[in-house]
Amino acid sequence: MDIHTLSRLGRFKDIAVTLVSYGFGDLISRLDLPERILRLSPKKSQYIHLDAWTRLRLVITELGPTFIKFGQLLSLRSDLLPLELTAELSKLQDDVPPEKFEDIKNRIETELQVPLDEVFADFETTPIAAASLAQVHRALLKKDRTVVALKVQRPGIRKTISYDLDILAGLARQLHDRVETLAVYNLPQLIQELRKLMFQELDFEREARNMRLAGVNLKNEEFLSLPAVFNEYTTSSVLCMELVQGVPLKDYLKLELPFEERQALARVGIRAVLKQVLEDGFFHADPHPGNIIIQNQKVLTLLDWGMVGRITPKTRSELMSLLEAVVDRDSEIVLNILLLFSHHSGQINMDSLQRDIMDILDDYYSVPLSEINIGQLLNALTNLLFEHKIRMKSDLAIMVRAIVASEGSARLLYPELNVVAETEPYLKKIALEKLSPAYLKRKIRKEFTKFLQLNREVPLRFNQILGKMENDQLSIGFEHRNLDGLRNTLDRIANRITLGLLTAAMVIGSSMIITTGVSPFLFGYPALGLIGYLLSGCIGLWLIIDILRKRKR
Repeated sequence: MDIHTLSRLGRFKDIAVTLVSYGFGDLISRLDLPERILRLSPKKSQYIHLDAWTRLRLVITELGPTFIKFGQLLSLRSDLLPLELTAELSKLQDDVPPEKFEDIKNRIETELQVPLDEVFADFETTPIAAASLAQVHRALLKKDRTVVALKVQRPGIRKTISYDLDILAGLARQLHDRVETLAVYNLPQLIQELRKLMFQELDFEREARNMRLAGVNLKNEEFLSLPAVFNEYTTSSVLCMELVQGVPLKDYLKLELPFEERQALARVGIRAVLKQVLEDGFFHADPHPGNIIIQNQKVLTLLDWGMVGRITPKTRSELMSLLEAVVDRDSEIVLNILLLFSHHSGQINMDSLQRDIMDILDDYYSVPLSEINIGQLLNALTNLLFEHKIRMKSDLAIMVRAIVASEGSARLLYPELNVVAETEPYLKKIALEKLSPAYLKRKIRKEFTKFLQLNREVPLRFNQILGKMENDQLSIGFEHRNLDGLRNTLDRIANRITLGLLTAAMVIGSSMIITTGVSPFLFGYPALGLIGYLLSGCIGLWLIIDILRKRKR
């Protein structure tokens, strides 16, 4: 959808006017927009005294629920955006008026394909929570009298999100092409990734699967829990799960709590994310205080599993090596691991990058392990990659955000929390697993399988090459690089030879004309012959001067 098509949409006009009203008129003025849209914009913003990131958060808030959700997802992507912006976007609050109950009822009955009163003995019409994508209702199952929470997608939300994303994609392409300072953020790619994340979160069957998998991983954790999922009442737009009774962590932080209780909860919270990241490789992507419920003053329940991250065993091992290298202040190992964690194209100034890494590591020199803030460290390294135009892999960036959010929540409960000490058991477990017979057996089997596969593939590939040679189908392509200097030298040589031959031909031709005595005459000699001698003399003199000048260089 091009910008002229978008400009005819009322929603686009709202977005453009809102951007200008918050001081982003310079961006809108660079777009190829009709004058009628630009005339609707106010001339001067009353918010111009605020910094750009704060104004952008206010724009997103004013544009409504779907944009708020976009902003919350963007707050997870510190690999693509500046840390100052992601920190500002994390302040977005998702408090939205609920839908009419009749619309919600119709949505549930359409999804479950049965009347509401056939499934639920009781259903509260007022939601216990209402967000931009969905709202949650308390209900009582008719089958076994279980109290459940029914998460219902807002009617028409998929169409609304798709519509808004089309508009954002059109704006992103224009801004990327026309505003040089924004090109580094690759806005079209950012919107493309945002679209994928949004529609993943809209798939409640995917969220139910995530909850089941996480439940298996955490089933032996005494102070961690997840709500049970009722699959028979779950669809892509309706999620039925056990109702969790407790206090949200964001409200719990406001209470006066005993020291021991705050410490215990903080340790449970940070261990939850460390276990998921370092041991399971499958983790909750956004464990902020609003997604954590405290039950019985000691059990943490994790909600909202629409966004998850995954990291491989190899990456978990490299992450352990990264933390060890930070403690040892080994900038070379830190650099190598960060490059393994990243996507990068083009030339990287390795010396500059390593010096910047050393600056970060110097901040942790002689700092006791108990005082190291892992979240701040990971944030600093992520920001450094961003400054060097190196993009961290998406799941790793989400992992960093999850650790930062968890450590931040834990330190709100207990500021003296020793995160490194809480990390040690998981690091030791990973190290021991690498030496265990079972791990070595898997490693040997895996490498042997690769060898057998290679053993099968090499003869086949060799036969294919021989077959192409026999049929005269084999072609070899060469790519010449850094030959510009040689090409220029050959061009100069060829030009000199050509001029030399031309000069010689002119001398010979002029001599022949003079001997024939052809008129007209100049100074008693044929004029064409004299002119030929003059031109050939000038060219020859220029060649001699050029050769001598080049030889002196």
